Amino acid sequence: MKKFVFLFLLVGILSCKNDNKHIEGRLVYKNEIKKDVSFLADDKLQGRQTGTEGEIKASSYIAERFKEIELKPKGTNDFIQTFSFKPKTDPHKEVEFTTNADSTITGHNVIGYLDNRAEQTIVIGAHYDHLGFGGEGSLYREKDKAIHNGADDNASGVAVLLDIATRLSIKKQGAEIWDNNNYLFIAFSGEEMGLLGSNYFSKNPTIDSETINYMINMDMVGRMKLDSTLAVYGTGTSPIFKQTLKSNNDKFKLIENESGVGPSDHTSFYLIDIPVLHFFTGQHEDYHKPGDDSEKLNYDGMNLISDYIIDIINDLNDNGKLPFRKTKNESEETPRFKVGLGVVPDYLFDGKGMRIDGTREDTPATNAGLQKGDIVIKLGDSTVTNMMSYMRALSVFDNGDEAAITIKRGEKIIETKVKF
Repeated sequence: MKKFVFLFLLVGILSCKNDNKHIEGRLVYKNEIKKDVSFLADDKLQGRQTGTEGEIKASSYIAERFKEIELKPKGTNDFIQTFSFKPKTDPHKEVEFTTNADSTITGHNVIGYLDNRAEQTIVIGAHYDHLGFGGEGSLYREKDKAIHNGADDNASGVAVLLDIATRLSIKKQGAEIWDNNNYLFIAFSGEEMGLLGSNYFSKNPTIDSETINYMINMDMVGRMKLDSTLAVYGTGTSPIFKQTLKSNNDKFKLIENESGVGPSDHTSFYLIDIPVLHFFTGQHEDYHKPGDDSEKLNYDGMNLISDYIIDIINDLNDNGKLPFRKTKNESEETPRFKVGLGVVPDYLFDGKGMRIDGTREDTPATNAGLQKGDIVIKLGDSTVTNMMSYMRALSVFDNGDEAAITIKRGEKIIETKVKF
C-alpha cells in the first residue's frame, strides 16, 4: 500500500509543472531580472551583434522565456520575425531591406503576445542586440579586440521587459475581467545598426498597426544613480502622459523630454503616429565599451522601474485609445560639429551647464585636465546652459583650434584652454 501511495504521489508531481515558475500548472511570479541579464550579457554570446551566432542564441533564449511566460507567438515564424538587409555604405541613405541573400545580414525580432480579447494593444519593447567585438559604434580605443557584453545596453531593458510580461501574464490568469488592452512584447534586433528591427516591424507589423494604443520602450535602464534620476522621453506624444507619470511617481527624480524622436526604437513607432514613452537611466563611462558588464548594474533600480511601468499601464488601462500628438523634433535643430571634447555628457543633469559623466583617454578634455563631474559653463565666447547650447558652442570650431573653457568643479570656477 505504501508503495502504491508513493507511486501515486510521484505521478501527481510529475504530471504538473514545477519549475519554480509554475505551481499546479499556474504561472507564479519569480523575479529573474538578474538571471536574464547574466545570460544575455555572458561572454558566450560574444556581444549579441545582429546577424551573428550570439544574436541567434539570445533570440532563442528570449523566445523560450516568452514561452515560459505563456505568451503566444506573434512572429512570422513562431516567436521570430526575421529581416534581412544590406549594410549601409552611405550613412545618409536609408537601409535597404531585401530578400536577396547576397551580402546581406539577417536579424531576428522576438515577438510574444498576451491576448486579452481587447480592441487595442500596447507594445512593450527593448532591443537585445549589441556591438559584438566593438566595431564602428565602439568607444573602446585599445588595439586588441574585446567582447562588448552590453549589460546595460540593453540586456537591462530586455530583462525588465520579461519581468513586466511575467507580471501581466499572471494578472490575466487570476482575473475575472481582463485588461482593456492586449500586450505585444518585442525584443528588437538591429537597433545598434540604426533602429533596423523596429523600423522593419513598423513597416511589416504582425498585428494591425491601427489597433496599437501606445508603445513603451526601455533602453539602458540598468545604471540608476544614487539620486534615483530616471529620464522619460516622449512625454508630449499624448496629452495624458505627463499627469500619469507624475501621479504614479514617488520614487524617482524624473527628467522629462516631450519629443517622440530619439536614438532608440520608440522613434519607429512615433513616426507611424503612435504615442510613445521611452525610459532611460543615463550614460556612463562603460557605454559602448567592454566594461558594460552585469555585475555593475543597479538591480534594485531596475525593480523600481518595472514597478513604475506596471503602475503606469494599470493607470492608463481604462482611458481607451490614447490620442496621439506630434512633438517638436529636437534632432532637426541639433548643430553639426567637426570636433568634440572627448567626454560622455550626463544627459540626466538638469542644472545649468553640461556636466561631464566620463572622459576618454588622450582627448582634448583629458589633455586640458577636465574630469568626471566637471560642469562646463562656458566654451569659447558662448555661455553653456544646457546640452543644446554646448553643442552650438562646439559647432563653431575646427580641428586644430584652441578655445577658452570655463568649468565648475565643486564650488571652484576653473578657467583653462582646450585644443581640438
